[in-house]
Amino acid sequence: MDTIGAYQHHILGKPKDIADAKRILQILNGTTHEVISAICVVSTDENGGIERKKSHAEKTLVKFAKMSPGEIDRYLESGESMDKAAAFAIQGLGSLFIKKIDGNYDNVVGLPMCKLYQMFKEFGEEMI
Repeated sequence: MDTIGAYQHHILGKPKDIADAKRILQILNGTTHEVISAICVVSTDENGGIERKKSHAEKTLVKFAKMSPGEIDRYLESGESMDKAAAFAIQGLGSLFIKKIDGNYDNVVGLPMCKLYQMFKEFGEEMI
């Protein structure tokens, strides 16, 4: 499973450093971008061979508010951007800048739980 952000021709993964995080946030500033998480469920036999596999990519649209240069800098100072796809955490301080989402919130967090549960059920596995 992995998650990325995408805006126009930009693929927005986890930032390499603070300058990269700033570049990403400046791209997202005041725009609507996609967050895409890919998940794969695999069942194996007793020898570790693959019996079945199913994959899925979930997309959610995220509308960012306009951030001032000072807000971007203060958000970067929090350190929250550094290990997050598209340099923000919707479940943290990054939520202050999210005007709207269209799609699955859990996908933006990084794991579309409802879809994962449905995939496990298709494999005959109950999580609850």
